[in-house]
Amino acid sequence: MNRENAEKIITEYLEAIFGFALKRCKNPQDAQDLSQDIVLRAFRALLIKDDIENAGKFIWTIAHNALSNYYRDTAKAVIGVPIDEFAELIADPDSVFDGDNADTIRRLQSEIAYLSKLQRRIVIAYYFENRNQADIAKELDIPLGTVKWHLFEAKKELKKGLDTMRKTSELKFNPIKFSLCGFSGSVGTKGDVANFFRSPLAQNIAYCVKDEAKTVNEIADALGVSPVYVESEAEYLEEYGFLIKQKNKYLINFLLDEPTERTVALQDELYEKAAKIFANELYDALIDNSILYDENVVCCNRMVGIDEEHAVPVFEKDRNFLLWALIPYIAASSGEYLREERVSFEEAYTIRADGGRNICYASVENGIKNKYFDSMKSFCGPCWNGFRGKFIHWLIDSEWSERRVDESFDLTVKRDLEIFDRFFSGEELTDYEYAHMYQKGYMRRYSSERGMWTTLQIVWIRSQAAKQKLLEFGNKIKEKHKAEFEALKAPYVQAILESTPSHLYNAQMYGLQHIFFSDGWFILYCLKELVNCGKLIPPTEEQKRSLTALIISKN
Repeated sequence: MNRENAEKIITEYLEAIFGFALKRCKNPQDAQDLSQDIVLRAFRALLIKDDIENAGKFIWTIAHNALSNYYRDTAKAVIGVPIDEFAELIADPDSVFDGDNADTIRRLQSEIAYLSKLQRRIVIAYYFENRNQADIAKELDIPLGTVKWHLFEAKKELKKGLDTMRKTSELKFNPIKFSLCGFSGSVGTKGDVANFFRSPLAQNIAYCVKDEAKTVNEIADALGVSPVYVESEAEYLEEYGFLIKQKNKYLINFLLDEPTERTVALQDELYEKAAKIFANELYDALIDNSILYDENVVCCNRMVGIDEEHAVPVFEKDRNFLLWALIPYIAASSGEYLREERVSFEEAYTIRADGGRNICYASVENGIKNKYFDSMKSFCGPCWNGFRGKFIHWLIDSEWSERRVDESFDLTVKRDLEIFDRFFSGEELTDYEYAHMYQKGYMRRYSSERGMWTTLQIVWIRSQAAKQKLLEFGNKIKEKHKAEFEALKAPYVQAILESTPSHLYNAQMYGLQHIFFSDGWFILYCLKELVNCGKLIPPTEEQKRSLTALIISKN
């Protein structure tokens, strides 16, 4: 480049270069020296280069390099350098420093995240946004003296942070992961508990304060992340009741199980032994009993022929399909009078900000699994929904059924129950409603040259008398083995309560007192026992849609 063009470029940027230096140097004299150094370097480089496409980018690259050398000469010891010396530079360390100085400035920048929320806002506004203290005070609606005090305190905290060796835990490089998230009670507008713990950050924050309350900064140190991210996530989890705050420290407020070899072995033992007893005795008691053929236990699951005399179809109950529904229901609902209720739901649940009233729980995935852990991932329930005091819809989801319980379940089941009510009342359904019930597996259409017929495919217990007769089978078995079941349960309950924080005792105890009753694990083990020994035959693909679901009339 010729001299005339080089001088023209330098003249164009001369004022900006001095402003750049003046803003970043300790005094005007240094700024003059630095700006002269930048101008001289830039001018010499322009004279020998002919391939400069962007003069501005070229000038500022030289300016940043010169500034880096300036600080390399004036700041020999990086830790403990006065904050004022770096105050205007921490917004963009990579463009200004390299080597050891760059690491220190980046460290200083990260330390800002450890300031309190108010101090952080003031520091960013003053140093990063170049706003004066009076404007900051006006925006935050605080006295000017308070702004000055916070800036002074922030400098002390930043210096202290630079001299601190922050200790991270294993969670920084080996974060935990939740599994089997669930709840007892009702969800709110934000849905299932798993929705609150979709991110690894939320899961690890909760795990970090499982056994000991910690500040935001302590959590951040343990996780090796910025406190800014921890702060907002912790506030969100606190708002919805998953964390509680004690002064300035957070503590977990839901049940988080971390399996151990001992607790898993105890759990496997109690459920395997209890299920072997209960499931087999219940199956044997039901299989030859007339209750399966009672007119008030409806399950016309297949057409076996045509009554030629009356020209109507002949339907037969599918006993296997019927037992798939009755056995889980009886396992969950029988023997309630034998259950000792030490803690009521009202004493244990949390009211969520989205309207949910529930006891939430999750398990840490640490490689220690009980026998049917993977099967439990497909399990949900028992779930029940009433309809105007007329009947109840009851079901579980499992690996053998389709997945029906999702975030829209409460809404869709209400629609289903309205259609059931009209059908039971003898009203004619619309074509759309019939199609909906066929699709859900609740009904099935048969056709032949003699005509077309629709039959109910879900199990329907039409009277309270039939319901009580069915539950009596389970009552007798649970009463007969009560002492044995309690002995199986005792060591497991003790082991779980030993690791439960005191403030979550009621929530934990509420779930433990339902073992062998409305207990998903017990139901799962019972079904596994009967499938494994060949008593229950896995359902067909069509049957999966309405498997393990019942309608129970309340008259």
